[in-house]
Amino acid sequence: MSKQQDLSIELSAVIVSVTEGQPQIMVQPGPALPSGPFETQHRTLEQGLRAWVSTQSKVSLGYVEQLYTFADKDRATDGWRFVSIGYLALGQPAEDGPPTMDWYAFFPWEDHRAGFPKKLIALILKHLSPWKKEAPSSSQRRERESRIAIAFPKDPRAWNEELVLQRYELLWEAGLLEEAARGKKAKKPVIPGLSMAHDHRRILATGIARLRAKIKYRPVVFELLPERFTLLHLQETVEALAGLRLHKQNFRRLVQSQGLVEETPAQTSTARGRPAKLFAFRRELMRQRAVAGTKLPRSG
Repeated sequence: MSKQQDLSIELSAVIVSVTEGQPQIMVQPGPALPSGPFETQHRTLEQGLRAWVSTQSKVSLGYVEQLYTFADKDRATDGWRFVSIGYLALGQPAEDGPPTMDWYAFFPWEDHRAGFPKKLIALILKHLSPWKKEAPSSSQRRERESRIAIAFPKDPRAWNEELVLQRYELLWEAGLLEEAARGKKAKKPVIPGLSMAHDHRRILATGIARLRAKIKYRPVVFELLPERFTLLHLQETVEALAGLRLHKQNFRRLVQSQGLVEETPAQTSTARGRPAKLFAFRRELMRQRAVAGTKLPRSG
């Protein structure tokens, strides 16, 4: 009989904020995602998550959603099997809170706000090509070729911003990420992007993908904004999360046609240029109805 492993359950959180137009995630040394044990005195897992985040970071979380349970065999060490329940959480950063990092430091190929990153995508495709050719059968080569074409298309118009996890797992399978090379005699990864402790970059990829999909059919983006905001601030926040530039006029028409915001009497105060109108999110919409999904109005 095989020896029974002891089981440890932890909660890991992708805690997202947006600061000065950049998507930030809360991090611990490693870098790693904030993680903590599930305490049995909490009635639900979400209560446990909110409790230890509040205690450790002074951050009051808004929207919280469970992502996935991560329990692969490579999480087992010294007779222990670690099960991590991943969460996506949105909140405003505290001034004296824990450190945050730009999530594009871990996934530079996901940021297309300055245009399609042709050189980086070309580098990735160059190093995926040998992996495709090394497939043991013609059917597997065709499968790999198809996955590469979908995940990293050469045509910017075919880019699907929601395939964050698929792209990460493709690069991991091809041995192009540091996480794949750990404990193995593999070549040093050549793809830019910071690694994370354990499998936390995979959890982060899952969180980014979920949030990019979520902002298209639920107004969760307003959890990342102050009570009063300009339409430009709203657009820049959505762009930061999606990694895309959006068509300004089409975006504003979309937001206003859905009745998501209402104009307030206040305006921004500025020494230069015209003051901008300030808007507020109609929070009662969250209780009244689900906002219809829509395709983000890309620029160009």
